[in-house]
Amino acid sequence: MSDDANITISKITQGSGADTVTYFVADVQLTDATRLRSAFAENKFGTNIVENTSDIAADNNAVFAINGDYYGFRDTGIVIRDGVVYRDDGARQGLAFYRDGTVKVYDETTTTAAALVADGVWNTLSFGPAILTDGQVVAGIENVEVDTNVGNHSIQGDQPRTAVGVIDANHLVFVVVDGRSTGYSKGVTLPELAGIMQGLGATTAYNLDGGGSSTMYFDGALVNNPLGKGQERGTSDILYVQR
Repeated sequence: MSDDANITISKITQGSGADTVTYFVADVQLTDATRLRSAFAENKFGTNIVENTSDIAADNNAVFAINGDYYGFRDTGIVIRDGVVYRDDGARQGLAFYRDGTVKVYDETTTTAAALVADGVWNTLSFGPAILTDGQVVAGIENVEVDTNVGNHSIQGDQPRTAVGVIDANHLVFVVVDGRSTGYSKGVTLPELAGIMQGLGATTAYNLDGGGSSTMYFDGALVNNPLGKGQERGTSDILYVQR
């Protein structure tokens, strides 16, 4: 545990046989919004630098962590981490965490990193799409693709997923859905992920990097079972709460 947050982890299994879905929920209530932090693989900013979520978490004395947006896969997007600007190249729908505990979906192409920091932004994520706004499932998410500037990257179908949801100021919910493992967890579609977040009471929810990257870490151990193999895939960054 941490003096900076109240964290509760739950495992939920639905369905049976080939339709089984297994996911993990972290309900996180922060004492201060800046207690939610970010860390880079190998403590370096740059493309194609990867490390397992658990290893990045351990290096930063994290009590809780999830994989981030895999910013290092691309060279666009606004990247602000722990109040520091690392990249200012708006390209997609982002998520901004503010120092006052609020969290907002925003259009990266209509602002700048400097303006966001001046407005109180502490961390940004650049992946998406937003799957809930004002408590409602966002229309059209079943057709969204990401990073079409570097190829057709579909994020549709039943997939392992990672998402962050907002219940209230300084009250967040993180979900990691395992997938691609018949009989254990088939994964979920984006609308199904939105439904999970809605059921947890989130009013805003945002999709993060998924697939083999989807990882949750708590109290020194891997929580989920990536791809049903118990092995993590390297990622470029994490969100975490320090021990």
